[in-house]
Amino acid sequence: MQPPSPFPGKLSETEVLAWQESRITDLWRVFRIMSEFVEGFETMSRLGPCVSIFGSARTKPGDPAYELAVAVARELVERQFGVITGGGPGIMEAANKGAYEARGCSVGLSIDLPHEQKSNPYITREMMIEFDYFFVRKTMFVKYAQGFVVLPGGFGTMDELFEALTLIQTEKATPFPVVLMGTSYWHGLVEWLREAVLGAGNISPNDLALLQLCDDPKEAVDIIDDFYRENMHGPNF
Repeated sequence: MQPPSPFPGKLSETEVLAWQESRITDLWRVFRIMSEFVEGFETMSRLGPCVSIFGSARTKPGDPAYELAVAVARELVERQFGVITGGGPGIMEAANKGAYEARGCSVGLSIDLPHEQKSNPYITREMMIEFDYFFVRKTMFVKYAQGFVVLPGGFGTMDELFEALTLIQTEKATPFPVVLMGTSYWHGLVEWLREAVLGAGNISPNDLALLQLCDDPKEAVDIIDDFYRENMHGPNF
């Protein structure tokens, strides 16, 4: 018996050739993805304990959230943590700036985007990595972090936040603290999670406990530092 044709319906010779070329392109894409993982692993494996910091790329210097990111990054470096960001402007720039000025390790995981993603000048030169694929970059944020600090941000920030919570919830990553900074900004989200999502039985009370809120940089770093000292571990998966 002949196997079923991979081409539904009747395709022209040109359409068949285009489909075959796309398969070849996909095979080469595998090697590009692999090379990004290898570069990321080789560079990031040289780091000591680090914390990933997230927030809006649109936040300007002088904004309270920007200054909060600078302060928490400085506090992290004083406790011997490096700082990992997406390498761009806004909160990312602020966190790299705080780490750089405190003479700590300042990592930037940049990505090629059509807007909003120009690398900031506060990244340790050998710790600047550029990615084409979001999912490779996201792996580095989680794998090499002993904690997440999440400041006010948009869709990208929410994406990183909820992916981390999902990985911890499903035990696909070693648990680590997730700290939301800016209680007035995050209050509505946390209340929605408590009242709507937990209320509907879609998460458990233990899941909600994965999030911690604060406004004080020292308190945020205390949460991460205490957890790290009690549960010292290397990469998260």
